[in-house]
Amino acid sequence: MGNEVIPAAAEVLNALGLDIQFTEVKAGFEHFQKSGNAIPDETLAAIESAGVALFGATSSPSTKVEGYRSPILAMRKAFDLYANLRPVQSLPGAFSRPNLDLLIVRENTEGLYAGREHMEDADTAVAERVITRKGSSRIARVAYEHADKRSKIKDQRLTIVHKANVLKLTDGLFREECLKVAKEFPHITTQEMLVDAMSMRLVKDPENFDVIVTTNLFGDILSDEASALIGGLGVAPSANIGAKVAVFEPVHGSAPDIMGQGIANPIGAILSSAMMLDHLKQGDAASRVRRAVNATLSSGVLPKDLGGKATTKEVTKAVISNL
Repeated sequence: MGNEVIPAAAEVLNALGLDIQFTEVKAGFEHFQKSGNAIPDETLAAIESAGVALFGATSSPSTKVEGYRSPILAMRKAFDLYANLRPVQSLPGAFSRPNLDLLIVRENTEGLYAGREHMEDADTAVAERVITRKGSSRIARVAYEHADKRSKIKDQRLTIVHKANVLKLTDGLFREECLKVAKEFPHITTQEMLVDAMSMRLVKDPENFDVIVTTNLFGDILSDEASALIGGLGVAPSANIGAKVAVFEPVHGSAPDIMGQGIANPIGAILSSAMMLDHLKQGDAASRVRRAVNATLSSGVLPKDLGGKATTKEVTKAVISNL
């Protein structure tokens, strides 16, 4: 589905008149099957040269395939994309819960996604959960800096989500480092919450949260859950931020069941491109894109997953018209 929604986002960016130059590069399991490499060196080099990339969802096998690793995981490691930002903002329409504007800040390189798995014996598989002081401290700083910038409410709040009551060493370290950073931002109200309680509160009263910071796997699950509040994964954008490179991607998967039918929802990809514009200090253009998306949805031009009948091209055309 990535090769359907990313071109849609590129069309919207082109319509802004910002003279953006695009380079299209290959990645994914299909490319791996053809070449033996899911993300070739020339792709990584092009991303590094540009400094930013829009990445479309690719399929990954559920079983181990020798030599294959998910392209997004490879990019996170290659460019140290340690901060994953996943905003959850209400959209106009009955499919979305109103009055939501929260940001989930997820550590993006450690935890159970560190890729350290092995077979202990023929019947036991072991995954190592990696939490470091450096990784915990820097993601906490990103979260507090974002909380500091957000002024939608007079009482800025940040919630540290962990499971330190059980994972006393790993989440204990994460919690400790987050609380250290919190002391540098005394004007921000800090609270802690166990991840199981947080998963319930996101359903019950998400309006009471502003910025949430958590570890890799917890952040992945909580942000996917939160996307259901605003219409699902099809409308959810995200950013993978490192010191020198940033990769922006819609949260949804590759959806092979609808591939090639022209009905994929491009909203998540288009909103991801707006996050890219913010990153490039093009805030006015980013706001134009978001307003155009809202105008499109308000006018009833809805893709299938939001209860409408509009095709990918029809949604994209409407967004461009509303710019």
